[in-house]
Amino acid sequence: IILCCSASDSKVLTCAAVWRMPKELESGSHESPDDSSSTAQTLELLCHLDNTAHGNMACVTWEPMGDGKKVISLADNHILLWDLQESSSQAVLASSASLEGKGQLKFTSGRWSPHHNCTQVATANDTTLRGWDTRSMSQIYCVENAHGQLVRDLDFNPNKQYYLASCGDDCKVKFWDTRNVSEPVKTLEEHSHWVWNVRYNHSHDQLVLTGSSDSRVILSNMVSISSEPFGHLVDDDDISDQEDHQPEDKSKEPLQDSVIATYEEHEDSVYAVEWSSADPWLFASLSYDGRLVINRVPRALKYHILL
Repeated sequence: IILCCSASDSKVLTCAAVWRMPKELESGSHESPDDSSSTAQTLELLCHLDNTAHGNMACVTWEPMGDGKKVISLADNHILLWDLQESSSQAVLASSASLEGKGQLKFTSGRWSPHHNCTQVATANDTTLRGWDTRSMSQIYCVENAHGQLVRDLDFNPNKQYYLASCGDDCKVKFWDTRNVSEPVKTLEEHSHWVWNVRYNHSHDQLVLTGSSDSRVILSNMVSISSEPFGHLVDDDDISDQEDHQPEDKSKEPLQDSVIATYEEHEDSVYAVEWSSADPWLFASLSYDGRLVINRVPRALKYHILL
């Protein structure tokens, strides 16, 4: 899925569409650039997500563990669940819900949880975080004033089903336990301007990336609230047992959180950070000036985590 913008009658309408990559690109094969018979590969437009009745699209996200048939989109104050039928060539609106309240409430960001059989979605509007059950499209939790200013991005911990990270214009990154949203479990205040992106590492959830308008990318080691607080993968219910089995020469307390590295290769606002889906130690960042920077997790930290 990609987001596209089209202008009509001097108005810009943000919409969404589903595209199919050429089979050659899907399989990873490609023709040699020296081959005179090589031709440019084009994407195939499968369908549009018709949001004309709901407003501008702010976010689109696939069902993370499904068969590629379900998509959530956020359009103004509507959360829409789409069912992609006939090999994704048709999008049917399966269900929807709307924000209710005073003022013009609009969604700014959203993330589909990979846990709970993919039945939960988290959204942000203004300074508020909300959780939704996609089976009934009903609200299951709400964090009002989660940030002092606009919430920019969200991400779920891939290994701990109740943990969620958020970031915003108050220059903070906050970590939440959705079972008790009265206050965050941790807060980072390392950036000096708006934080646009927060991303958990797909394999090692103690590693967290953030990108900001201060032109910096920060790699943090949030080990105390990770699934590996004592050095290897554990569940919340196993922590007490883990403490009982710690060797005498090791601390029974979770390891300390820290900033691992600050990357300052960008000269403009960093609007996107993302981990590689193939290499857990590789990540990329993209800034407003079009500069794409690829970095690796420091080798010393990598071996410390593995060993």
